[in-house]
Amino acid sequence: MKKKILFVVSILFGLMFINAGLNKFFNYIPAPTNLPEKMMKVMAAMVEITWLMPLLASAEIVGGILFMIPKFRALGAIVIFPVMVGILLTHLILEPSGLPIALVLLAINLWVIFENREKYMPMIR
Repeated sequence: MKKKILFVVSILFGLMFINAGLNKFFNYIPAPTNLPEKMMKVMAAMVEITWLMPLLASAEIVGGILFMIPKFRALGAIVIFPVMVGILLTHLILEPSGLPIALVLLAINLWVIFENREKYMPMIR
């Protein structure tokens, strides 16, 4: 039962990150109009650094795809983790209203990392 739940959650998690990455390339989801001024400044700065958004989008898309494939889920969790930390810090500091979903996504990511901990051991030794 746990494997089935993990599979479904991983598919949804991966699709969410693939969607977020594709949106950074194609801008098909409009940005909310009620974002705080600090958040708007941060987003403008990220767009100004021309290589940052494509890098972030690529990490989200590749990580999301890897996360959905059971054989590569451990790698996808590690690829997504730095993005997840950035999302969490953004919501902690700039936009607390998105913190609950950020915490849920972080919990899913940490769950997958924990479930695959034996795959990471050779890197630590």
